[in-house]
Amino acid sequence: MTDVASLMDRLIAGLDPDGEITDTVKQAIRAVPRHQFIPPVGLVSQKKDSAYLIDRNADPDDWWDTVYSNEPIVTQLNDGATTVTEMIGGYTSSSSSPWTVANLLTLLDPDPGNHILEVGTGTGWTSALLCHLVGEHGQVTSIEVDPAVAQQAAKNLADAGARPNLIIGDGTLGCPERAPYDRVHVTCGIRTVPYAWIAQCRIGATIVMPFCPNFGNNHSLRLVVCPDGTAIGRFPGFASYMMLRAQRSVPQRAARGSRDKHYLTTHVDPRVIAHAPAGADLAIAALTGVESSSTDKPDEDGKLFRLWMCDPRDSYSWAAVAWRPGSSEYEVYQVGDRPLWDEVLDAYFRWVSWGQPGRDRFGMTVTPSGQQIWLDSPGRLVA
Repeated sequence: MTDVASLMDRLIAGLDPDGEITDTVKQAIRAVPRHQFIPPVGLVSQKKDSAYLIDRNADPDDWWDTVYSNEPIVTQLNDGATTVTEMIGGYTSSSSSPWTVANLLTLLDPDPGNHILEVGTGTGWTSALLCHLVGEHGQVTSIEVDPAVAQQAAKNLADAGARPNLIIGDGTLGCPERAPYDRVHVTCGIRTVPYAWIAQCRIGATIVMPFCPNFGNNHSLRLVVCPDGTAIGRFPGFASYMMLRAQRSVPQRAARGSRDKHYLTTHVDPRVIAHAPAGADLAIAALTGVESSSTDKPDEDGKLFRLWMCDPRDSYSWAAVAWRPGSSEYEVYQVGDRPLWDEVLDAYFRWVSWGQPGRDRFGMTVTPSGQQIWLDSPGRLVA
């Protein structure tokens, strides 16, 4: 028989190495067991060198061990077009890492009796945690865009005895008929904050989300709604979730013609940019809007590191910079009209000129006309 209590003890002990998670959140995680929201078969991508399946029937020990670890568990691929067992395609729904869940709930800091809007029901686990945190006199409204995901979440929640108000729809619109809200909890990556969430909040409300411009590190964002209808806050740490469907990047395409291809060289090692601190990642994302990824594996010529960059709104603009051992110049391949590598370098050295500020010195202001990122104070705009 599985000793769930011991597994839970281990999970909670590993959640908080730096003492940042509140006891209230830890108690909620203990009261709402994660295994009630995990399917019999799930996909894990980080625990080992390559993605692998956990199967409650085939290997129950591994299934329980993974469920009560800090691993995110993927529960849907390609918006449901591909089964998880095929292990092919984009990750589109999951049970997020308990560490990330606990950190965001600590930032949210809900009080008993609060009225909460959650964007992204997912498996339903965070909805159940929120229900526990606000108590019987609170209200949780959770919106899920995917009908199949929403249906399974409703079953999970009912089996666990949690009763949030569940809605299938576009989370960017919020739920005005159940407003105003004391807290907004977002469980998907956001590049642009929808003002509807702010408009549906009480003055002083807290909004917590993963801010995911997807250049290097992503970031947690905590906003507070002000009397003038703006929301202001900072980036207290790391968080990275699957993107809100309405804000996914466009698929990249090949160059439209020979003039769109540029073969260049640079003296700047691409690893300087790829391994820069989170503050640099945030500054580059704010100044350029560029996304990045990297690969580090041998090719036919030996060891190779490559930094990829793309414009998430322009399917024809992307670039790659390659590093090889012993090189003093590095190959740059750019496609499209934007000189992405030049823009990224300019943004990086602007961040250096500011004294290399950390992520926690940056903040965001959101108004009806859009969002602005600033350094140290709202009057010192970055972009």
